[in-house]
Amino acid sequence: MPYRRLPNTDVARLRALKLAYVKGKELPPFKLAFSSASYTKLLGFLPQFEHSLIVHKSAYNSQVSKSKDYTNTLKKAKLYISHFIQVINMAILRGDIPASILTFYGLQDYENKVPQLNTEAEVLSWGDKLINGESERIRKGMSPISNPSIALVKVRFENFKDAYNYQKTLQKDNNRTLQSLAKMRSDGDVLIAKIWDEVEASYRELPDDIRREKSKEYGLTYVFRKNELKRLSVLESPFEETDI
Repeated sequence: MPYRRLPNTDVARLRALKLAYVKGKELPPFKLAFSSASYTKLLGFLPQFEHSLIVHKSAYNSQVSKSKDYTNTLKKAKLYISHFIQVINMAILRGDIPASILTFYGLQDYENKVPQLNTEAEVLSWGDKLINGESERIRKGMSPISNPSIALVKVRFENFKDAYNYQKTLQKDNNRTLQSLAKMRSDGDVLIAKIWDEVEASYRELPDDIRREKSKEYGLTYVFRKNELKRLSVLESPFEETDI
């Protein structure tokens, strides 16, 4: 005996709601297999749910489409920050500048090594430290670091910060629309189950196979269990013909 399966994807939910809507639009209330009250709820819910799906898809696509550009901007910022620190360390090793200048950048505890730049927070932190430290050195009359200069580092860092803030905005928009959609999914599942219950109740006097066929017109989905599928395949498989 196949069992009824409620939709578990947004596409399936939308299809079920639209099939019920079409039936409600085609048939007068006294011929409709579900109640007028449920149809009224459907009229209010369907356009909101469809709009919520569109808004979420748009927010998700925006985040994904900008993700590659954001990753490239982050890589560039890491590269310039890392190179700037390496230039400082090499200049110290050559004796061109004293090791004491490391305190301007907060690098005094890193023993001529580049600190980790694995996370966005680390890139943001070290970018600010380098820019502020180099600005302070220059104000005190010290020679600026070159190749790359802090101006070039700042350009790449500011590009990253802008992209980072924009990406966070896109993530918030995506999360907000997803939370709204999650609530609507729950409400939609309740409405679909109510309509389907009413449809099956309307056809309860009919034989099971006819009841299922008529219910399917309203979007109801029935699924055979594995053992039932095996039994059906055995019953439907033709006998092999043998030569006489």
